[in-house]
Amino acid sequence: MIISVDMSQMSRIIWLDEQNLTLCVEAGIIGQDLERKLQKRGYTVGHEPDSLEFSSLGGWISTRASGMKKNTYGNIEDLLVNVNYITPIGVINKKAAVPRMSCGPDLDHIILGSEGTMGIITTAVLKIRPLPPMTEFDSIVFHCFEDGIKFCRQIARERTYCASIRLIDNNQFQFGYALKPSAKSFYQSVKNSFVKFYVTKYKGIDVTKMSIATLVFVGTYHEVCHQRSNIFRIAATFNGFSGGAENGRRGYNLTNSIAYIRDLALKTNIVAESFETSAPWDKVDKLISNVKQRIHEECKKYEISNPFVSARVTQLYDEGACIYFYLGLYMVPSIEDPIHIYEQIEMLARDEIIANGGCISHHHGVGTIRKKWYKTTISETAHDVLKSVKKKLDPNNIFANGNLTNKEYS
Repeated sequence: MIISVDMSQMSRIIWLDEQNLTLCVEAGIIGQDLERKLQKRGYTVGHEPDSLEFSSLGGWISTRASGMKKNTYGNIEDLLVNVNYITPIGVINKKAAVPRMSCGPDLDHIILGSEGTMGIITTAVLKIRPLPPMTEFDSIVFHCFEDGIKFCRQIARERTYCASIRLIDNNQFQFGYALKPSAKSFYQSVKNSFVKFYVTKYKGIDVTKMSIATLVFVGTYHEVCHQRSNIFRIAATFNGFSGGAENGRRGYNLTNSIAYIRDLALKTNIVAESFETSAPWDKVDKLISNVKQRIHEECKKYEISNPFVSARVTQLYDEGACIYFYLGLYMVPSIEDPIHIYEQIEMLARDEIIANGGCISHHHGVGTIRKKWYKTTISETAHDVLKSVKKKLDPNNIFANGNLTNKEYS
């Protein structure tokens, strides 16, 4: 027997503390609903995963989620102050919602990323921030993806962040450009022609190699000006220049449309999905090129021509970055079991990621799809510790049986 617990009715904001900038909210609330309610009162959590439209607070915590504006607001582990976790043997809940404790291991980090394997999250206390006075977009054009990666590395080295910096490769740029609406007026047509001339002739950009970084700035006028000045100073050292606010806005918002485009593509025999990882800075370049090469090699074996493979560098850290891949395969009608073939190719791409120093996931989680790599990723000892914790909290193994660990205790 399988029981599915619907948390959607547990969506209330229980309290909001304007003095301490925290709120307590039920875990079934959907991200966009939480933001809508908070913004009416002048606040934001600032957590914007690509799935904001559908994902819940409980889902963010249980998958250890990351958002597009993490540079300003942090990942979910940075936003979480306290959590109420119902397990078969009792409730886990800290008695004081304080900024930091030195009280032994923090069990919140057992709950974060636990993927429903030990209990149910019912409520959480989160940090909030006043809505920023300004939100602005911009973009930076680079001659090639490699220059963009060097720019991202220098941004991280100097810690000169804005809320979001997302670097896309040429394939993803071409994809986004193909979706751009045609000019609706003579003025717009002339403007587009002038921009193209400026970029290709005056700046010497090869549109088949160029790369773009989309930027989001939040804060006061002076904070945004300071961020912009520093970021474009660094960009100039790698021959980058502004691509305009509208391109930044469109590139940022395109992320929210990808899943819908994927579903439409499936009707034309194109199987597509994203997968991600994180890696140290000294491995980012090689990892991306080797994964792309491996995918092309595997597609040849299945006689799949012209696979669409693109990469982007998203969340930046001192020591490395998150890397996103988009993979789209046109499956001719004669191909049997196209979903299985796609899964096999993605699995081999994941092997290549690990072989090149990446991890199994930056924020998508493990579940059953990536479970085969989990033990070697965290070490066999850590895996045994996790099983012991689960066995203590969930002695009958009823929660998310088969996620992270084996279906049966051993």
